[in-house]
Amino acid sequence: MVVRSALDRGERLREAAWILVPVAVVLVLDLWLDFLGAPVWAKVKVAKPETDLALGALSVLAAHAAEPRAVLERFLTGVAATPLRDLTIEQDLTVFNPEGRAAFVTGTQRVVVKLPDIQRVEQTLEGRREVRLTVRGRSWRRAGDGPVTPIPPEGGQTIALAVPLHRSVDEVLAEWRTLGVRDDRSHEARMGGRTVTVIGAQAGERDRPAAWIDPEYGIVRFVAREPITTGSVLTDVVFSDYRPLLGPLFFPHRQETFRSGKLILRLIARSVAVNTSPPESLFDPAGLK
Repeated sequence: MVVRSALDRGERLREAAWILVPVAVVLVLDLWLDFLGAPVWAKVKVAKPETDLALGALSVLAAHAAEPRAVLERFLTGVAATPLRDLTIEQDLTVFNPEGRAAFVTGTQRVVVKLPDIQRVEQTLEGRREVRLTVRGRSWRRAGDGPVTPIPPEGGQTIALAVPLHRSVDEVLAEWRTLGVRDDRSHEARMGGRTVTVIGAQAGERDRPAAWIDPEYGIVRFVAREPITTGSVLTDVVFSDYRPLLGPLFFPHRQETFRSGKLILRLIARSVAVNTSPPESLFDPAGLK
C-alpha cells in the first residue's frame, strides 16, 4: 500500500499498519506497525510520551500497589472460564502523519481469531487489499494477487502483547519482560476516571515500559520499548470504549497508538461477533487469499 507522507519530501512511503486484534482482556494482540519507510521513522525524535495531553488526565494515587503477580492473577482467574472460542471484528483504521495528528491514509480491517494463537487480518487501504495470517507463532502475508510469503521475525516494527485467556501468569509476565516491562515494581493511578494498577513503573515514571491493568476491563494501556535503526522508541497503546463481550469479558472498541508521544494509528471497531466457528480454510497459508 503506497501513501504520501509530509515527511518524505514527496517520496512515496509504503505503509502497512496492522493490528491483530486489540482484545486487551482476551487474547494475544500482535500490533504490526510495518513501516517500510524505516528511514523516516529513524528521524523521529525519541521523546517522553505526552500523556497529559494525548491520553487524558492520569493522576497518581499511591506509590505502592498490590504485588503485580497477584493483580494479574486475579484478573486472569476471573475470566478463565469464559467460553470464548473465536472472535470476528470489523473495524476502521486511520494512519496519521508522524509529524502531527493529520490523517494521511484510511482503510478497513476484518480480523478473525481462533483462540488461543490463530489470527487472520484482511486489510484494505486506498482500495488495495492485503491479508496476513498468524498460526502458532508463524506468519504469512499476501498482497493483492501476489504470492504468499512468510514474514520473518525481524521484519518491520513489532510489538506483541500477551493478554490472554488460556495463558498462565508466568507466561504473560515473561512475554512482558521481553518488551521491557519490569514485574518487580508497580503503583496505582487514575485513568479515565477509574483506578488502575501500573505494572512496570513506579509513581512518576512516565517513560518506562508498563502494563496498565483495570480490574474489570484488563489491559487499558500498554507502553513498550520498540527497537529502531537508531536505538529504540517508546510505543504507547491505549484501549478505550469498553463494551460487554461475553460473560465477564469486555472488548475495547477504540484503540490508539502513540509513538514518541504522537498519535500514529487509530482503530474503531464497528462490530464484534463471538463464537461464529469460522472455517478452517481461512487459516490455511497455502490457500491464503
